[in-house]
Amino acid sequence: MKRIITRRNNMNLANKLTVFRIILVPVMMLVPVLGLNQELWGIPLTYLIIDLIFIIASITDKLDGYIARSRNQITTFGKFLDPIADKILVIVAMLMLVGSGKIPYWIPAIVVIREFMVSGYRLVAVQKNGNVIAASIWGKIKTATQMVGLILAFVDKNVFGAIFTSNLTGFDFALNLIVTIMLSISVVATIVSGVDYLKGSKELFKDSK
Repeated sequence: MKRIITRRNNMNLANKLTVFRIILVPVMMLVPVLGLNQELWGIPLTYLIIDLIFIIASITDKLDGYIARSRNQITTFGKFLDPIADKILVIVAMLMLVGSGKIPYWIPAIVVIREFMVSGYRLVAVQKNGNVIAASIWGKIKTATQMVGLILAFVDKNVFGAIFTSNLTGFDFALNLIVTIMLSISVVATIVSGVDYLKGSKELFKDSK
């Protein structure tokens, strides 16, 4: 009976928002299939709809954490699922941007390598001592800059780093500059946070005598 109650408590409002964020990912992936050819403000309607869905998903990322802390609804399930939802959302968004030629392939490649490494580390931590590793400050910086960079990348008419290769001016220059800076910071934070996890794994991977 106690196990049933615990499972129900896990699905609080904060965790429901996290699950909703995961559900939005396949919805986002289905948008290009609609074959929308219209443009709004010179931006393909497909990208605008994808961006709107991504923004809603990003907002739920902030909301679920706030609700969990303010209502004392922090659960092991939430600590485990929230970073997974973030990974799925970000990686899918990046792959869609790579497919459209807006960002280079090495950005999601670095992210995927880091996420596999960190996920493996967290899994070992749970199995060995039952601890769920929360995101570090570098991990939070990575997530924040990724979200901002990706949101703007979908509506940027130019590719990542175009400020260095094209004669952009005005709004196009400013937008591409912000996208380039945000995604560059996210890559640095991704690498640094990954190194932090590797440093912290020394004790974890020591076999107990």
